[in-house]
Amino acid sequence: MTLHLMPGEMTQTAANQSTLASIFAPQSVAIIGASNKGGSVGNTVLRNLIASSYAGKIYPVNPHHKQLFGAQVYPTLASIDDTIDLALVITPAATVPRVMEECIEANVKSAVIISAGFREVGASGALLEDEILQQIRKTDMRVIGPNCFGVMNPRIGFNATFSAAIPRPGNVGFITQSGALGSAIVDKSIKEHLGFSLFASIGSMIDVDWSDLLSYFADDPNTESIILYMESIGNASAFIEVASQVTQKKPVIVIKPGRTQAGARAASSHTGALIGSDQVYDAAFRKAGVIRVNEMGDLFSLSELFAKQPRPKGPRLTILTNAGGPGVLATDELMLGGGKTAEISATTYHQLNEVLPAAWSKGNPIDLLGDADPERYASALQILTADPETDGFLIILAPQAMTSPTQIAREVTPYAKFTGKPILTSWIGGDAVEEGINHLNSAGIPTFEYPETAAKMFNYMWRYSAYVEAHRSDVHSTEPKDLHTVEIANMLLSSISKTGRKLLTEYESKQLLAIYGIPTVKTCLAQNEDAAVTLADNIGYPVVLKLHSLTITHKSDVGGVKLNLSNPDDVRAAFRSIKEARQESDFLGVTVQPMVKLDGYELIVGSYTDAQFGPVILFGKGGTLVELYKDQALALPPLSSKSVEELLGQTIIYKAL
Repeated sequence: MTLHLMPGEMTQTAANQSTLASIFAPQSVAIIGASNKGGSVGNTVLRNLIASSYAGKIYPVNPHHKQLFGAQVYPTLASIDDTIDLALVITPAATVPRVMEECIEANVKSAVIISAGFREVGASGALLEDEILQQIRKTDMRVIGPNCFGVMNPRIGFNATFSAAIPRPGNVGFITQSGALGSAIVDKSIKEHLGFSLFASIGSMIDVDWSDLLSYFADDPNTESIILYMESIGNASAFIEVASQVTQKKPVIVIKPGRTQAGARAASSHTGALIGSDQVYDAAFRKAGVIRVNEMGDLFSLSELFAKQPRPKGPRLTILTNAGGPGVLATDELMLGGGKTAEISATTYHQLNEVLPAAWSKGNPIDLLGDADPERYASALQILTADPETDGFLIILAPQAMTSPTQIAREVTPYAKFTGKPILTSWIGGDAVEEGINHLNSAGIPTFEYPETAAKMFNYMWRYSAYVEAHRSDVHSTEPKDLHTVEIANMLLSSISKTGRKLLTEYESKQLLAIYGIPTVKTCLAQNEDAAVTLADNIGYPVVLKLHSLTITHKSDVGGVKLNLSNPDDVRAAFRSIKEARQESDFLGVTVQPMVKLDGYELIVGSYTDAQFGPVILFGKGGTLVELYKDQALALPPLSSKSVEELLGQTIIYKAL
């Protein structure tokens, strides 16, 4: 996968992408700052490497030691008579530029700077980062960090972190900006029997960033899904470009904090006031096909689900339960998230009737009743898994006196993957169900503490499948623009820009739309009463008068809009009313427009340039109460027809349309 960079973006090219292999599968590693001090990072990282099954060469570097953990210690990099693939830098921040210079002189291929004390501490730390950046710009070296947790490759036993344990090998790639959170997820993964293919703590992203790692993880044959903990996106355009390609091959799941922090937005237009930075992140993730979750539990649960089960082909879920209440809760969550309960076919219904008690629910959720034994679960599952009208299964068990949770788990495990459809389970309870849960986890069947959580995870899965299918052939138009039209539009905008203004008047906006063939209400300018009356006579009554001003944007807020004027006297009175309430600098006349009877719905379509993501398009319900209703959706251009349809479909007003 090749990353195409804009001029001036990033310091390394896509040609260097292959050098990331020297980070995740190095033949030789130097630990610069290896230590004998128990509990220190330099001590922990070295101990992890030596204690693991990693088969590469390990070179501790510290001028104050001769030996650590039975391994020879080298005073400097230059004293090592070998080619070093990866340098792990664990020295005080102020010394790191000197250490990086030594790495460059020794032709080290890559580095992970674990040391803290850089941008996160302020201006002095940022200067250190700039110094390192200038150093590596002259080389092909790739650098992760600084201020990071390290990297892992469990498949080769490579643990270059200060984590207490290395996870088992698996097929989930994990990239995080929080080392502590990464460590916690690694620890939990061991309990949940979830394995990782690759792990990277990304730190300050001085060089290697999200797009680099996503591209590398996507090409890794052992990685089937990728999870991200993101605090800042860095190079937004590169992320969207690469993530859009990666998600066509593998699911990418992100959790990003900061949902309640609205970005600093210019409030001079409706659109600017309505767009918050987190909404733009949502739009960016949707555009790239990245699944965004809002809770840590969901991040872990969904990654486990993608790792263990096939993706559903649609939104239809069959729910099998021995308790009505949990089945209803799961159904509510499923339906509220856009999923559907699978219809039971006539054949399946007849077969279930033959093996289930007469009092079974006769519908989906399929309630097996409280006395359901392992054989009843097995019989129902055998019938349901043959039904083509379902896309996935949720099996719920609530322990009751006559229930055997462990034995029922054993009956479920043969269906782990052979159906080609995901099987999710929820064994509700404590000690009584623990053995059954462990059995399901060991068999590759994900379990959830609550059934509604399982239903939510299924919704995430089918929506991802739908995205991949919808965008597989979704390409943007490459038709050339009408250069003459663009030239005329640029002439208009250039003349306005020369005045120093950043905003167009309503009249100028409609001129611009007309240049591109977008229909608007006929709008004429009048600088005095007589001109306004003449224009109104020509247009035909009733008409509307609006304030024409270079300084006032929201005309209705200041009494600058007069509606339904039915004769010349009304027009003169409206003109005087609008003019008299204004300072001379705010009044340049009025616009005269026909009074259009509203026969439909008021909509808003707008755009805004986000500092990170560039142009953002907004669509939603319009009108004077647009901020109150907040029924809007955002998207990042360019938009295909499919993308436009998705944008409209996110709003409530679209249902009315």
